[in-house]
Amino acid sequence: MPSPDIGESRDFYRDRLGFDVIGPEMDDYLIVRRGEIEIHFWKTDDRKLPEVTSCYIRGGEVPALHAEFSARGVERLSSFTARPWNMKEFYIHDPHGNLLRFGCAPEET
Repeated sequence: MPSPDIGESRDFYRDRLGFDVIGPEMDDYLIVRRGEIEIHFWKTDDRKLPEVTSCYIRGGEVPALHAEFSARGVERLSSFTARPWNMKEFYIHDPHGNLLRFGCAPEET
C-alpha cells in the first residue's frame, strides 16, 4: 500500500493496530504482520494515492479484531455490519487514507 510517511505508517500499524514490524527498518518500504495478515507499504510522494487505495482482509479472526480495535479506541473504525453482499465487515482508514476492509462470512462469526 502507498505511504507518504513510512514512519507514521509504522507507528499507526504497530501502536494502534498491534502489528509487528518485519525485517529491517527502511525509509522507503515497510512490512507489518499480525498473525497471518501481512501488509507491505511503499513510499510515495503522491499524497492522493493512499486516498484511493484499499485492501480486503478476510479471515475468521475478524470479529475479535473489531472488538480489540474498538477497545483500543481506534479512530475511523466503522461498525461491524452485515453487508448486502453477505459478508460481515468493518473498515478502518489509516492516517494517510488507505482503506482497510476486514470481512468474514456471517457463519464465520
